[in-house]
Amino acid sequence: MRFYRIGNKVISREKLAAVIDEILTDRENGSTQEEVANSHKVQRTFVSFLESLGEIRRGPKVALVGFPVSNVESVISLAESKGLDFVLVFSQKEREDVESASGYDVFNRLLETLAALRDFDLVVLLASDWRIELVERILGAEVIGIPLGTSPLREDVEVDLVALETLLDDVLSARSGQGRSGRVSAVLREAADKAERWSASRRS
Repeated sequence: MRFYRIGNKVISREKLAAVIDEILTDRENGSTQEEVANSHKVQRTFVSFLESLGEIRRGPKVALVGFPVSNVESVISLAESKGLDFVLVFSQKEREDVESASGYDVFNRLLETLAALRDFDLVVLLASDWRIELVERILGAEVIGIPLGTSPLREDVEVDLVALETLLDDVLSARSGQGRSGRVSAVLREAADKAERWSASRRS
């Protein structure tokens, strides 16, 4: 454990980290700043300060799903640096490992993933053309599809990180609350156009 001696007080970094984690978890679960402050015996302004200090971005709730991808770690790292709310990216080998499970397990995992994705305002999907069309029909959310190739796609595809970063920046600049309204904002239309140009350039 790491301790700090400040005057006549000894401060535990682990204790601070645990309390901060509890405060943020309570906020994430829906408690108001006032409720959290009262629960942890701190001032409401302290809770607000913590949120401001750790804030990465504001905007819509965004998920990124991609397969089969060769540069998995780089794509995940980029997505995490942008503060995406959900990231699921895997290679063909990882995909085959999932598909090799029992039909019951695969079906349950698929349903769980689709259920989770319905909670997002936007889903950026890197997949084959057929998979993208299928997910667009199922989710009913705003889906930005980036075709990695024609289905069936059984080999890893390297994702253009520069193009993906530009697309994510455009998506994340969309105003909060625009998702799931049935109206695609101008920002998202532009992002979709870029995704289409990206996929067209891959085919050429």
